[in-house]
Amino acid sequence: MTCCAAWPGLIDAAEQAMATVMPLSKVARRPTPGAVDVNSQSKHWPCLFPQHGPGRKHTRKIELAGWQRELVNEHTEEFVRGLIHSDGCRSMNRVRRRLKDGDRWHEYPRYNFTNVSMDIQRLFTDAFDRLGIAWTQMNAKNISVAKREAVARLDEFVGAEY
Repeated sequence: MTCCAAWPGLIDAAEQAMATVMPLSKVARRPTPGAVDVNSQSKHWPCLFPQHGPGRKHTRKIELAGWQRELVNEHTEEFVRGLIHSDGCRSMNRVRRRLKDGDRWHEYPRYNFTNVSMDIQRLFTDAFDRLGIAWTQMNAKNISVAKREAVARLDEFVGAEY
């Protein structure tokens, strides 16, 4: 897993998660320009992630096994948090409004999630639906969460501390 070096809390969380799930395998960090690779070698990782396989994610079926569905349903916030940390971001959206007396700028926080796999997008949006968080499909690969209440709800468990 490659993490942005500017977010040491995310790097620590990735290392802790790997060490917790695979306690007998050593977790290593390798700095690269602007990032840190966090990895753990084990022949058992495919047992935990049967969706892993050759080729690109968006060209193969991504479906949770029954035991994975149970975990995701039980820990939906953590699942969403992980998806945002891997394929999403929280940013300020800046919108310019043209007025007769000059332009005005309006900005507000929003979350974006980007993934080409329709299956992964569906897992993401299904989790949002279970949590009652409003989302919008921006285009074929991007999902946005921009309503004030929805962003506030995500901030509760995703947070900006990473």
